[in-house]
Amino acid sequence: MLTRSIEGLGQGAISTVEELGHLVTLGVDVVRWGVRRPYRWVNLFFQLDFVGVGSVFIVLLTGLFTGMVFANQSARAFAMFDAQSLVGPTVALVLTRELAPVFSALMVTMRAGSAMCTELGTMRVTEQVDALETMAVNPIQYLLVPRVLAGLFMVPLLTLLFDTSGILGAYMVSVGTQGVSAGTFISRTQQWLDPIDVYEGLIKGAVFGLAVTLVCCFKGFNATGGAKGVGQATTEAMVTSALSIFILDFIVGVLLH
Repeated sequence: MLTRSIEGLGQGAISTVEELGHLVTLGVDVVRWGVRRPYRWVNLFFQLDFVGVGSVFIVLLTGLFTGMVFANQSARAFAMFDAQSLVGPTVALVLTRELAPVFSALMVTMRAGSAMCTELGTMRVTEQVDALETMAVNPIQYLLVPRVLAGLFMVPLLTLLFDTSGILGAYMVSVGTQGVSAGTFISRTQQWLDPIDVYEGLIKGAVFGLAVTLVCCFKGFNATGGAKGVGQATTEAMVTSALSIFILDFIVGVLLH
């Protein structure tokens, strides 16, 4: 039993390394085909609309309630030290540096990433990808490049919307229910929030968007086994994307500091 357990761990590690290698290879192919003609502008703008515009409402709503909840809890904690004036900058810093890019990427993963993986997986198992190759159309350039670029460009913009909505929610709770004056909230936030904090969130959003769309496209593009295989690939894509977001959040945070 011990031998089988060790063999299972080894095989799992080998499979993980192999899959990571295939993912990196696919990423290189996406970059290589992304700069070659013909440029699929229609496909790109369609994916920008699907990933970005289609996710605006859920990102704004998530940001609003995240800011409200965090402000409510922070105000209660700071009230113990008579420091309610720090609610504004605390919420703003946490949102811009961490919560906004992470939650925005998670929303895109659940809404757009799952759809990408399912669509590409269905195309793979029904041999539509093979049909594109038969017509001398590179499937990576036609299918994957627009989706990956959409994630790279739109998640940082969604992060900005999350920042705005979250700070607005924190303002509503702090001023409306916790007794913090509007002037104190705004002045303290302006005093402690620097542009570099917003830039850090935007960089993280771009990295997360690239990773999420690349993982989802990779899982869907290599799906096998019919409908069951597509469902399994989508599940793996969601789990892998979520883990990638949290791992990359730590790595990028360390590199930026």
